[in-house]
Amino acid sequence: MKRFGLIGFPLGHSFSRGYFNEKFQRLGLNDHKYDLFEIEYLKDFPSLWERYPDLVGVNVTVPHKENIRRFLDRLDSSAHKVEAVNVIKKEGTKLVGYNSDFYGFKQSLVNYFQGEIKVKKALILGGGGASKAVEAAFLDLGIKYMVVSRQRAKGDLVYAELKEDPSYIEKVDMIVNTTPLGMHPNLETKPDIPYDAIHAEQYIYDLVYNPEETAFMKEGRMRGARTKNGLEMLYLQADRAWEIWNG
Repeated sequence: MKRFGLIGFPLGHSFSRGYFNEKFQRLGLNDHKYDLFEIEYLKDFPSLWERYPDLVGVNVTVPHKENIRRFLDRLDSSAHKVEAVNVIKKEGTKLVGYNSDFYGFKQSLVNYFQGEIKVKKALILGGGGASKAVEAAFLDLGIKYMVVSRQRAKGDLVYAELKEDPSYIEKVDMIVNTTPLGMHPNLETKPDIPYDAIHAEQYIYDLVYNPEETAFMKEGRMRGARTKNGLEMLYLQADRAWEIWNG
């Protein structure tokens, strides 16, 4: 048996379990299985590998993407670059951390623009592990950005500053929501920004994929901006995780 899984807390509905178990079935990999491992405290992480000696690799989701690093033997260059881990592979007796969110976001932009990426300046909403993957992709692509967070220590701006000076919104080409605001079932929630500053020359990208159109995206669409959700990024990062585990 080759066992894979997802660690995080809380987990609830999981895209990953359905995606990978369906993939295993389609490929005829009857000895492969994908489980959910709800781990609230990372002190319980090492015992997971003792309980399941057939565990080959796991995905990591909130709230553990950053703090999980200290439990690993080595970090791949992608995890160093992002300073967060969302894929772990067991290599012999060692646990190695990778980041496929970075690849997923970057490749989704390349696919979307099909050529020159028409984004020079961007705002990233949220300062957590997901935002770090977006930051790394923007750095790779030469896109200037600022991070907006609730706490000054986690970003360049706090949300109140956007309200005081909406030109922070007006002057960028893309706004990316990396927070869980608007995710099912909290459909009416959205980042607290001055939406009237959004205009038709902008791209509104929400990493949330359920619902298909979030309240954040709807605000952008109503003002003529082009919008995109996080579903393609999700598939791309999952495919990359599969490549890592089989590499």
